[in-house]
Amino acid sequence: MSLTEEIKTHAGRLGFDLAGVTTAAPPRYGAYYAEWVERGMAGEMDYLGRQIEKRQDPGQILPNARSLVVVAMNYRCPDTDPAPDGTHSGKIAQYARGDDYHDVMKEKLQALLLFIRDRAGRPVEGRVYVDTGPVLEREFAVRAGLGWFGKHTNLIHKRVGSWLLIGEILLDIELDQDRPAADHCGTCTRCIEACPTDAIVEPYVVDSRRCVSYHTIELKGPIPTAYRAAMGDRVFGCDDCQDVCPWNRRAPVSGHSAFLPRPWNEMPGLIEMLGLTPEEFRTRFRGSPIKRTKRRGLLRNAAVALGNTKDLEAVPALADSLGDDEPLVRGHAAWALGNVGGDRALAELKRARKTEEDPWVIEEIEQALAECAAS
Repeated sequence: MSLTEEIKTHAGRLGFDLAGVTTAAPPRYGAYYAEWVERGMAGEMDYLGRQIEKRQDPGQILPNARSLVVVAMNYRCPDTDPAPDGTHSGKIAQYARGDDYHDVMKEKLQALLLFIRDRAGRPVEGRVYVDTGPVLEREFAVRAGLGWFGKHTNLIHKRVGSWLLIGEILLDIELDQDRPAADHCGTCTRCIEACPTDAIVEPYVVDSRRCVSYHTIELKGPIPTAYRAAMGDRVFGCDDCQDVCPWNRRAPVSGHSAFLPRPWNEMPGLIEMLGLTPEEFRTRFRGSPIKRTKRRGLLRNAAVALGNTKDLEAVPALADSLGDDEPLVRGHAAWALGNVGGDRALAELKRARKTEEDPWVIEEIEQALAECAAS
């Protein structure tokens, strides 16, 4: 068995669902990526604009780079039962319902690198990355035969679908290459049509500034008013483009216990979420991807989702949030009350307006008061 085959076999033993190998030649779409960032489509994700040179040439990350071992893990969760009538639950993207994939995959990749060093018969330099390094990993995954780049910009594999998390090891040794995967999206445009905010502005191009995942996770400030209603009940990420993908119809549920939903992450109650204290947030989301949005971001999202229910039963919880320590939470709670409307919401907004000092929150309250008065 060749070293390349040994590596891929051991990757399977470690729990990776897919593994392939490609060269460390510069990515074909490096210049396009730089242009995408230049066009502002990364939004406030400034980190995507850093180290552009390294993203365009793996040799600038690891001198004498020769190969990449690219791996993927399936994170698809079991289907959930609908929430009981009258219960307002938030929707969390499937990848974030279990443990943080960065931690899970990095540990396995480090073990794979140790295996490679043991089997190579000479000193080996390697770099391990899971989503956070200056590597255009989806292109390398395609080159390594793990799937193709879907029109929704996610990697798609014929058997596993697009529920895939990607990692890679950059190496200074030559390995046998796998054949690149062919595109099998054909004329299908279901992902483009399903996007609630038209963020897939053309096939294979996502404008992050329009994306619900960006708004609920990466955006640190207020969610633009124009996109709040389109968020629906989503409080962390969005899977709509993947939910409709024909290649996901028969995609298997993940066999990795780490990615199975934590009890509260499957269908979290919005009112309970809105009442989380800082300590409860830290405890509940320790080791979870959801910690990335921080408490203020998650409660911001929960307030918008509750406002989208237009249910008068949500008013007391939203009214309590008008007194939150975080202006970001107070402002979105005000918007939500304006969206729900009714006498109680109007009274709570008037009460908050008398004491609020933050200029942006005052603006949100006044807009909400106008909404209530017009309804």
